[in-house]
Amino acid sequence: MLPAKGIRQATTANDIGRARALFVEYAQWLKVDLCFQGFAEELKELPGAYAPPCGRLLLAGTTDDAFACIALRPLKSAELAEVKRLYVQPAHRGERWGYRLAEKLIAEARIIGYRELKLDTLEWMTPARILYASLGFRECAAYYDNPLAGVVYMRLELQ
Repeated sequence: MLPAKGIRQATTANDIGRARALFVEYAQWLKVDLCFQGFAEELKELPGAYAPPCGRLLLAGTTDDAFACIALRPLKSAELAEVKRLYVQPAHRGERWGYRLAEKLIAEARIIGYRELKLDTLEWMTPARILYASLGFRECAAYYDNPLAGVVYMRLELQ
């Protein structure tokens, strides 16, 4: 019998290590240098800003492994948070894990008390943009200075 797959908050050392590996895989897949976001420090300090009570680091997979992730961290105010690092390994794409992770993260953001979520993605990431739009995210003005070309900023009101 195959182990059950589900979504969980990364809590154990194994979970954090798996999240770190997925973040690195995500950055390699992007083919973008994320140093302007302090990516090396983020990896070193995981869970860092993604830790409860104000953050979340969710994994999808079995209890011993993970094949997808998404993260949430507070921004400038107690009512505003940012969605980061949604990534699903290629073998599990098309199984709706990205949607399930994002939906769970939005529910967690509501529980925390956030009123608005923001994120950035890239123009060429059409499936991600469609997924975010299906969850109610809409394009918005830039909320930070990003040196990459083709960045799309999105926001979701959690009322």
